[in-house]
Amino acid sequence: MSASASTEASPEVRRPYARQAPADRHDDRRVQLAESALKTLGDLGYARSSLREIAANSPFSHGVVHYYFHDKLELIIFCVRHYKSRCVHRYDAVVADSRTPEELVEAFGDKLVETLREEAPMHRLWYDLRAQSMFEASLREAVTQIDRTLEDMIWRVVSTYAELSGTQVLPTSNAAYGLLDGVFQQALLAFGSGDDDAPERLAGQVRDLMPLLLVR
Repeated sequence: MSASASTEASPEVRRPYARQAPADRHDDRRVQLAESALKTLGDLGYARSSLREIAANSPFSHGVVHYYFHDKLELIIFCVRHYKSRCVHRYDAVVADSRTPEELVEAFGDKLVETLREEAPMHRLWYDLRAQSMFEASLREAVTQIDRTLEDMIWRVVSTYAELSGTQVLPTSNAAYGLLDGVFQQALLAFGSGDDDAPERLAGQVRDLMPLLLVR
């Protein structure tokens, strides 16, 4: 065997890593842009944000942002979907680890306080987008889908609470979500207005409301 033949590398050696497909690289860049854009969107809201404004507050040029997203609407929908895809798993550990209804309510309230304190701009953006969808049909489908996933998330918490309590949930999933989401939104408004006690008050309201959702 010749020296050249004996030292020829196998295909695995010649290719030390598998290259990402173009579609995967494209998706990764869109996620990077979304992560960068979320802060600006959370600070400015839907109406005051533009692709140029978002680019000015990110490491990416306006041309790069526009290459990956046709317009502001496409970018914002992608951003909110990306953020909410993480949110829907926020309470998985609460459901999985709680052994009594009291433990679940306490852990649920603590997690609500945490997200209200640490991610208020993102929640403001979501409520802003949801309100805008009443006037812009192009937003409605995405908002409806996201809202449904959030309703399912809350229903997992409430139904587990009922199961641990040995009873059933009184309202529908839609009604339970509307009640708890409304309480959270009111706390968000108060917190954004400088009420530093709003998060802890939210936790107390949840502790009081959860037993009222059960069949007596």
